[in-house]
Amino acid sequence: MKFIKLVLISFVGLFLLLTCLGLLFPSTVVVSRAVDITAPKDSIYPFVKDINGWKKWIDGLNDTTVLMESPLKAKLGNTMVIISPTKNTDSIINSIWQTSNNGKQASLVQIFQQKGQMTAVVHWQFEQHIGWLPWERFASMMSDKIMGTMMEKNLNNLKSVVENH
Repeated sequence: MKFIKLVLISFVGLFLLLTCLGLLFPSTVVVSRAVDITAPKDSIYPFVKDINGWKKWIDGLNDTTVLMESPLKAKLGNTMVIISPTKNTDSIINSIWQTSNNGKQASLVQIFQQKGQMTAVVHWQFEQHIGWLPWERFASMMSDKIMGTMMEKNLNNLKSVVENH
């Protein structure tokens, strides 16, 4: 009986300790990457404004499991991607990536180009709000490594597509 009580108290204590440590992590995780593209902003915009353009540079969007509902809405496996037509401009594209287990990430693609410059900067970021549970907070430490690598590869794909177009 003492052993069971010790195990139970240890488990609760460990959970509380991990929860307190997890609360030291930020509640919002932002992963961002950028690439310089030698092309005018107008020639980049068609590739980032909707999912039809994304198919040319984001890996996996040409897969048969991707269900296109419209140029602004698609289901990628268990993730629904919705591009917000009301929040977008010729330099900013906002989208929401919603998983079936209610995980939600806001995505933002921005195109910066100074007047008279031939190089544009395409900046892509994902923002995710993290819950209070310790495993959610600790798992967020790997977001940059996992998502960042994928974002870099896809932005380099975009650079190749635009510069060779």
